[in-house]
Amino acid sequence: MMPFLDRLQRWADDRPDDTAVVVGDKRLTWADLRDAATLRLEETAATTILAEPNSLDFVVAYAAAVAGERCCAVLDPLWPQPILDEVAERIGQDGPATAEAPPTDRELADGLPDTTFLVGLTSGTTSVPKAFTRSRRSWQVSFDASIEFFGLSPEDKTLAPGPLAASLNLYALSECLYAGAAFHTLETFDVGDAHAAISHDGVTRLVLVPTMLRLLSERGLVGGVDASGVRSIICAGSKLDARTLEAARRWAPNAAIFEYYGASELSFVSGTRLAAGEPLDAGGTGIGGPFPGVELKILDDTGAEQPEGAQGNICVRSGMVSNGYLWGDDGQALRCFEGWYTVGDQGYVDAGILHILGRRSDMIITSGKNVYPHEVELALACVPGVSAAVAAGMVDDIRGQRVVAGILPAYGSVTATQVKTGLDGLLARDKRPLQYFSLSELPVTDRGKVSRQILLDWIKNHDPRAKPLA
Repeated sequence: MMPFLDRLQRWADDRPDDTAVVVGDKRLTWADLRDAATLRLEETAATTILAEPNSLDFVVAYAAAVAGERCCAVLDPLWPQPILDEVAERIGQDGPATAEAPPTDRELADGLPDTTFLVGLTSGTTSVPKAFTRSRRSWQVSFDASIEFFGLSPEDKTLAPGPLAASLNLYALSECLYAGAAFHTLETFDVGDAHAAISHDGVTRLVLVPTMLRLLSERGLVGGVDASGVRSIICAGSKLDARTLEAARRWAPNAAIFEYYGASELSFVSGTRLAAGEPLDAGGTGIGGPFPGVELKILDDTGAEQPEGAQGNICVRSGMVSNGYLWGDDGQALRCFEGWYTVGDQGYVDAGILHILGRRSDMIITSGKNVYPHEVELALACVPGVSAAVAAGMVDDIRGQRVVAGILPAYGSVTATQVKTGLDGLLARDKRPLQYFSLSELPVTDRGKVSRQILLDWIKNHDPRAKPLA
């Protein structure tokens, strides 16, 4: 019946004085969290819209907002106000049916398994995001699978330093409440504060995007921050590049590093675990086998299964898939082929390993050739002198699109000739960028995700952060 509230009651009974949640330098015990959320129930409506920065109050409001048959929508407080207003209005009009019935329960308990408890939203910085719903059962199945795969135990202390409005971190919080493990986050992301939490709070587990892991690892190595107590690092959002993996291995030598592929609408799809000291497969497109409880197939656009090694739509069948969209579905965003679901990400399976090529919408068509920027970026990240790379497709009158790449140099500078030479044997010639730009920083969104569109905007506007590479 639960996402996590019945479990929260159990931890509050069994370990009332143990730490449940830490935000910055403030913390709540299990009993504190249960009592505060229970008190909040009387003023908590059938549908709650949360658009707040990280705080203990956010956690309390979230727990109350999913009690009983209630439902919660978590919005990014950094979205422009018109977008926030539009989403709030749409949820009021098109939200789950439970929103019509005012809740009368005053007990912090979970509702029925098939009821909706969460409205998820895709990114919405420039347009109204799509909204989809999740049932309580889908997240319980997800918790059981992720706890098994990641090896989460009640003794773990998880630090997810990003915004709770992002699904990666909201899920990590919820998963920890379900597992009875302490959850740590920061009011806002700050490298020094994250290092302090790791050093002083005994953090054993990190959940974060690759750009954050890169910052924490490289600056941690320079500053002598001890991360030997970190036992697992869970990364999502984009595939880890060779330099980030190397830095993370040196900084947290005892940590197993997990990578997984998933989508908000599908939950977990596949994953891989690199034990401490295990050799790295840097630069490859593979991202492990199917997640526990997930069946995986590659289907073409007619729903026909593709043979091993042939690319197509990555499709899954599991109990973790979302209920679908409240609005914004164009018929392509979440497709179903007789029980097999896909968000349109392209890939192939080889020897049981899923290889990710990228989102169909990201695909660059240049002179009739399909090029996935993900492939280009992974190859570029393996070139000596390249710290990180972002590839994208620019409009081209002759080719339709041309591949361009932004390069973040590893040390000082790198030349276009060095990059081109370094790609020999790594990337087919017809997939290689025609132009390179030297980046002073990675083009990232407010949530820390690398953005190809921001790179294209920099190039178009002659932004000094992206200069042509000689």
